Amino acid sequence: MSAPTYKVLNPATGEVVEEFASATDEQVEQALAAAQSAYEAWQDVDINERAKIVSKVGALFAERADELGKIMTTEMGKPVSEAVGEAQYCQEIFEYFASEGPTLAADQEIKSFSGGKAVVQKRPVGPLLGIMPWNFPLYQVARFAAPNLMLGNTIILKHAESCPRSALAIQEIMDEAGVPTGAYNNVFATHDQISTIIADTRIQGVSLTGSERAGAIIGEQAGRNLKKAVLELGGSDPFVVLDSDNVPAIVDTAWGYRIDNTGQACNSNKRMIVMEGIYDEFVSELTKRAAGLKPGDPMEEAEGTFAPLSSRKAAESLHEQVQDAVSKGATLHAGGVLHDGPSAYYSPAVLTGITKDMRAYYEELFGPVAVVYKVTSDEEAADLANDTIYGLGGSVHSTDVERASKVAQKLQTGMTNVNTPSAEGAEMPFGGVKRSGFGRELGPLGMDEFVNKRLFYIGE
Repeated sequence: MSAPTYKVLNPATGEVVEEFASATDEQVEQALAAAQSAYEAWQDVDINERAKIVSKVGALFAERADELGKIMTTEMGKPVSEAVGEAQYCQEIFEYFASEGPTLAADQEIKSFSGGKAVVQKRPVGPLLGIMPWNFPLYQVARFAAPNLMLGNTIILKHAESCPRSALAIQEIMDEAGVPTGAYNNVFATHDQISTIIADTRIQGVSLTGSERAGAIIGEQAGRNLKKAVLELGGSDPFVVLDSDNVPAIVDTAWGYRIDNTGQACNSNKRMIVMEGIYDEFVSELTKRAAGLKPGDPMEEAEGTFAPLSSRKAAESLHEQVQDAVSKGATLHAGGVLHDGPSAYYSPAVLTGITKDMRAYYEELFGPVAVVYKVTSDEEAADLANDTIYGLGGSVHSTDVERASKVAQKLQTGMTNVNTPSAEGAEMPFGGVKRSGFGRELGPLGMDEFVNKRLFYIGE
């Protein structure tokens, strides 16, 4: 039996709760064979019949939201109310694709100048590999699995090593909803086995949500094997505030979005870019919200407390980034305390005075650290917002919508928002540019990635 590389390690306590053995090579081969066998039948099931099963999957996520929430909180420290909300959101995603999928996947007739009839069909491509992260253990899987099950593709799912209970719970939901055996396969694969799966001729594509480093590795392997890839990687999203007639209110929005999921979201507002006229008040209000917070049990969520990061290593890495900035002259206004191990608590922080010689200027801060920059013009704000290797999302805020929209149009991102941190909803496409990756999930574009856009032509 393989070594137990998959384990539940509660970041609030540092306790190893449960361990699971990695898959054997035989189990990986069984999953590949099952996915191919299921695909041969699943692709021929009418899409409206597939929709009934996909809808049932969503209903089970909502029905078990409390149970699933506790699993996620134990595995990666997410505040339990947020975890329950994530499970409930999964129903929205599955239901969106179940209801809209038949229309999104419908044949599209195109103009023919040769006299015949030409149609573009959206056909499935076959078995796919999904490599999913720990920060949203259910949501990330839902946005990959829902459109592809609707299309008639089948899935091998490799989840994060720290989320085995979530992975097994998803498999159980798929089975109980009536997803055919082999159409969805959870595999506790090793890194070497991931390479084997990508190279296998039965696999037709791979989707990864994770770090920039992981994306580079998976993207290279996919390219070498001529496989389509979707990569959703890191982000350092700007939150630009041009003006405000209620600074405490915009700070509430900025702070709430920054500490959602304890700051561990790819499209979190990691850089707050604020016009000089309201900068001092903005920083002061942020500091009030961060000051005095204490470590708390994420299962309880008492007022004035914060949850742990996903792991001790994650907390230590974030602390190193912040300390690098402080050692080079940045100002830490509140928080930034790495609490004693083995837990993963890191006090939510407010940081200003970041310069280009600091790691925090270019690196992603994956945790509850609000970095604030002062600017003096709309042009400077846009230039600073774009001075990053990432291009996931961003937002611009102003009492003048036209002014905010003009600046927002300049953002080099896959998702740009005006007067809201992010467009939320299963119908809203998600993805980035530059080193934030490529491809889109959710919305109409979510069904356009792993699909054979086949020309079907009938001559005169």
